[in-house]
Amino acid sequence: MAKALEYNATMVERVDVTDALTMFRVQPDQPPAPGWFVPGQYCVIGMNNAAKPELGSVRRSMSIASAPEDAGPTEFYIRFVSKPESENPLTHLLWKLKNGDRMYMRPVAAGVFTVKDSVPADDTRIRVMVAAGTGSAPFVSMIKSELRRDPTADLSKWCLLHGASYPADLGYRDELMRLTETNKLHYYGTVSRPKDTDWRSDVGRVEAFFEPARLAELERRLGLPPGGFNPKNVVIFICGLTGTITGTIIPLIDRAFIPDFKRIREALGVPTDAPNSVFYEQYDTEPVIDVKNPVVVEPLRERMTAALAKFSS
Repeated sequence: MAKALEYNATMVERVDVTDALTMFRVQPDQPPAPGWFVPGQYCVIGMNNAAKPELGSVRRSMSIASAPEDAGPTEFYIRFVSKPESENPLTHLLWKLKNGDRMYMRPVAAGVFTVKDSVPADDTRIRVMVAAGTGSAPFVSMIKSELRRDPTADLSKWCLLHGASYPADLGYRDELMRLTETNKLHYYGTVSRPKDTDWRSDVGRVEAFFEPARLAELERRLGLPPGGFNPKNVVIFICGLTGTITGTIIPLIDRAFIPDFKRIREALGVPTDAPNSVFYEQYDTEPVIDVKNPVVVEPLRERMTAALAKFSS
């Protein structure tokens, strides 16, 4: 049983996007210094199980959705886990919280899923951010940070592709849509279950944007020429479930995009001096592609070899 946590923060506000999606705004008792995290990082939050004290406490790492320049509470965008694997799931405790309730938050950030840890400071390529569900949180943090430092920032080199089951699940959509007008952000929400709604925009899982039949349309939206969606012009960031990651990486092999994962690079025969162009948030240390299976790897290796020859010329 995990030791009881000493609460050091207050949940000052919650915004329920749906019954299963909530933005929690948490204020530590000792506010961390400005700039205590880098957009894209996460920190640990936790609760004691007061109803079943024999289960003890539970802590989880959660991506930060607010900007490091924000002086107020730290924001987390969290989905309720309806079928938890744990007998003491954190979200079941969080969903009982009311404004003013106490909780635990470790005001120390971690993680290298950040722009500065991925590409050079002077990188001018379009940053295509692929998010499924609450995977939009680190990208929202990145965009907010740009605006906190300059409200008139030109976001035309930022593209957020956000997938969800239903239109209501696209958290932050209204805010992001406004930025397409005021700051030239490219934002495209897509839903996989549009039936019985008045949804009139993109349909399908978010990784479907990279299917060969649809990639030309994405190029057009981003102002790229045919074939221009390649690592010379674009860098990819992904945050979501394994299916989203693999569903993005595999079709983009044909455009010579190289994942930032040593074992995948080696399996695909990528030269050691070739720079990474796909970065993703993953807590599991296992590769998202079955690199030990020749039936899986050999065709992908051939595709990568052909793509590198085509797009490096």
